[in-house]
Amino acid sequence: MAHRLRPVGTDFTEDAPIRLRFTAEAAAAPAAVYRALAEDVTGWPAWFRAVTLARPTHGGAGREIGLMGGVRFQETVMAADPGQRYAYRVDETNVPGMRALLEEWWLSPAGSGTRIRWTFAADGTAAFRLGLAAARPGLGRSFRSAVRALDGRLADARRAAGPQQR
Repeated sequence: MAHRLRPVGTDFTEDAPIRLRFTAEAAAAPAAVYRALAEDVTGWPAWFRAVTLARPTHGGAGREIGLMGGVRFQETVMAADPGQRYAYRVDETNVPGMRALLEEWWLSPAGSGTRIRWTFAADGTAAFRLGLAAARPGLGRSFRSAVRALDGRLADARRAAGPQQR
């Protein structure tokens, strides 16, 4: 059964009891990465393997997300700064023990590509915190794999667009 989480702001990434941060680089430009994150929400399952369903809600102000294993999230978009940052808060989930969750994607230029920093800020019961700490290596691998897949997808789109779109 789904339950409501505590609403948090973007500052939660700095004061959450659990903060997991991962960084990776992509060859794609920040604007292209941002579009894939914030504007092509339905495309997430094509590059983020853990995501089975992604669709915008409330005219793009929210998202409905499904993950492998049956996890469900109803989210509110908290920050949408083109080419720089995309953040969303989970408002409702079926994950037991979770009390608050905010995810934030920071994008910054790195050579001709993008440095991507993903912050997973959470609060929950002691059992939830312990489980999340144990899941850190897997979350990191999942993130890095997703960035590689996204970068490949964006490269394919650039090639398909031809030289006039580069």
